[in-house]
Amino acid sequence: METLQLLGVALGLATLAGINLYLTVFVTGLAIRFDWITLADRYSQLEILAHPAIITVAGVLYFIEFFADKIPWVDSAWDSAHTLLRPIGGTLLAIQVLGDSNPVFDVIVAMLAGGLSLVAHTFKAGTRVVVNSSPEPFSNIAVSFAEDAGVLGGLWLLHINPILAMGIFLAVMGVFAWFAPKIFRAVWLKLWLSWKKLNLPAGTSHEDPLPRRLPPDEDLLLLTMNPGRLPIAWAVRCVPIRGKRLPANSHGWLVALEDGGPEVYFLRHARLATTSERIDLAGYRTAQESKFLSENLALYPEDKRPRYVFLFDRPRAETVGHLVRDLCRRIQGETPESGSNAMRTHEAVLPA
Repeated sequence: METLQLLGVALGLATLAGINLYLTVFVTGLAIRFDWITLADRYSQLEILAHPAIITVAGVLYFIEFFADKIPWVDSAWDSAHTLLRPIGGTLLAIQVLGDSNPVFDVIVAMLAGGLSLVAHTFKAGTRVVVNSSPEPFSNIAVSFAEDAGVLGGLWLLHINPILAMGIFLAVMGVFAWFAPKIFRAVWLKLWLSWKKLNLPAGTSHEDPLPRRLPPDEDLLLLTMNPGRLPIAWAVRCVPIRGKRLPANSHGWLVALEDGGPEVYFLRHARLATTSERIDLAGYRTAQESKFLSENLALYPEDKRPRYVFLFDRPRAETVGHLVRDLCRRIQGETPESGSNAMRTHEAVLPA
């Protein structure tokens, strides 16, 4: 049981260090220094954290992080700079907890501690990238305070029940591992949108507004859903972020056919998952929504709630406008010539 408790404290401190290394060291050092907690003999190696120099350095660095962590994009830059520091710091804390033990056990715990610190850091950094897509700073501030509260609560739980704390930390890491692919796709998408926005201002795309060509794999998918072999009216690359049976945050192709009526197709060919979905737009409305990092094409049914949302990078705002006009024409069953005025009337551009 003592070995399990020792392991719980070591891995617990490593996990918390992956979220906020300086707060973990600072609070632990203060608690030992002012006798807020009484260390058992097997944790005597942690007394080094109560040294005034360590408390001072950790406190100053946490003071800097406290403010940097609440400024959009500054927090992501800060996380990037700590990609190695947090796992290394978490590993050193875990080894310090072990003290004089079996070297084989030390190596195993060090590898586990480094991995948990890296996973916790990745979860924190990935969450911040997603939150930074919102231009207001309040969400960053709320998430930062929640992280700090989580570290303080985790330290308290480690003091009360190390085994329970380790179980909770491992369960949280397991949940993160389960959702990791979705989180990584969302993070990659935000980074891609940010890069696009920084390199090309909105409305300056040099692409054909409505291209007609599909990659070979997606073209084969379309053939299975297009027995009449109708020619492609347009095929645009986009990312669905809302829609039944559509892979969220994954690039694919939105396709419409000549004389195909009020329907579009979403196609995505991937090694692990292939999507070919027909979307009937009868009774739908279309809208172009300008967001902070993206231009969105939203499809609304009669209840006025968006059923499908497709995301485009900001430089392709003109493309989204063309899509809205064409989809309005298709939904109303009009020809391009007779429906031009109606298209302008029914086009909806919603504010961010």
